[in-house]
Amino acid sequence: MKKKQREEDKILLSHGSGGKAMSSLIKKMVVEKFNNYILNELNDSALLPASKDKKICFTTDSYVVQPIFFPGGDIGTLAVNGTINDLAVMGAKPLYLSCSFIIEEGLEMNILDRITNSIKTASKKANVEIVTGDTKVVEKGNADKIFINTAGVGVMQKDFLLSKKKIQVGDKIIINGEIGAHGLAVMSKRENFKTDIKSDCAPLWSLIEQMLSVGGVKFMRDPTRGGVATVLCEIAANADFGIQLHETDLPIHDNVLSFSEILGLDPLYVANEGKVIAVVDKDIASVMLKQMKKDPLGKEASIIGEITKKNTGRVILETVIGGTRIIDRLTGNQLPRIC
Repeated sequence: MKKKQREEDKILLSHGSGGKAMSSLIKKMVVEKFNNYILNELNDSALLPASKDKKICFTTDSYVVQPIFFPGGDIGTLAVNGTINDLAVMGAKPLYLSCSFIIEEGLEMNILDRITNSIKTASKKANVEIVTGDTKVVEKGNADKIFINTAGVGVMQKDFLLSKKKIQVGDKIIINGEIGAHGLAVMSKRENFKTDIKSDCAPLWSLIEQMLSVGGVKFMRDPTRGGVATVLCEIAANADFGIQLHETDLPIHDNVLSFSEILGLDPLYVANEGKVIAVVDKDIASVMLKQMKKDPLGKEASIIGEITKKNTGRVILETVIGGTRIIDRLTGNQLPRIC
C-alpha cells in the first residue's frame, strides 16, 4: 500500500513568508548543507573580504509579486530597490546589479516594455548600473507572467561594519517611517479593494549614508517579508537582551490600520519595501532622528523601542492601553506573493 504523503513533507506558502517555517527551511536545506562562515551570518548581503580598507557586499533576490503592477510601483522597481536595500542595510554603497528574467510565453510585449522602463528609471535614480543578466522564456502555464532575479554588488567602508553583536542594553530602535504600506498596497490591487494605500518601495542608500555619517549605528535591517515584527524577533533571538516596543510610537497610518483590521491582519507582520530598522546608541538617537527627518524617506522617522535587560530573547509590545503582549515570529502566511 502506497504511503500517504504528509503535509509537512511538502513545500507550503508559509515556507516563503519570512516566519518560523521559512527560518526552519533555510536552516535545514541551506545553512546545514552549504555551511561556511560567510553564509552562516545570515545577513541580508554576504560580506566578502576584498582589501585591507574595503569589503565587498554581495546579495541576490528573486521577485514573484502578484499582481506585477500595484499602487506605488511594479515588479521592476521592486527588483531594483529590494536588492539595493539589502546592500544598503549592511552599510554598503550599491554599485552594480544583474537582472534576469523568467518570462511566460504569451506575455504582452508592452508589459515587458513597462517593466524594463521601470528598472531603467529605478536604477538611474539609485545611481547603480545593470551590468549583466539572463533571459529565459517558459511555456505558457509554467510561470505567472514574469519572475525577476537581481543580484547586487556594493562596497562597504571598514568603519561601517554593522553587527548584532554590537547591540547593548539601552540602545534605541528607530524606523524611518510608516509601517505596512507595501504589503497592503499589493493586496488591495490583487483583490480589487479601493484604498489610497501606496507601496513605500524606494531605494534607501541616500538616507542610510546620512545615518552612517551621524555615527552610533549598531545594526540595520529592512523589514520586508514578515514585517517589522519578524526583524525584531530575529534580533532578539538567542540574545542576552530583550526588546521593548511602544505601540504609541509605531508610525502606522490610519488607512493602513483600518484596512488591516478589515482583513484581520497585524501591520507589524506586513511587508515594507522602503523601510529600515536601525539599532543605534542611546546617546546619539535624538541626533539621528533629527538628521533622518531632513530626508524625504525619513520625515516620519520614529524611535519605536529600546534594548532592555528584561525579557531576554523576546520582543514585548507595550500597548496603547498600558498592557503588554509578546511579539513572536509569524507562524502562518499572512500575504503570499508580495515581493
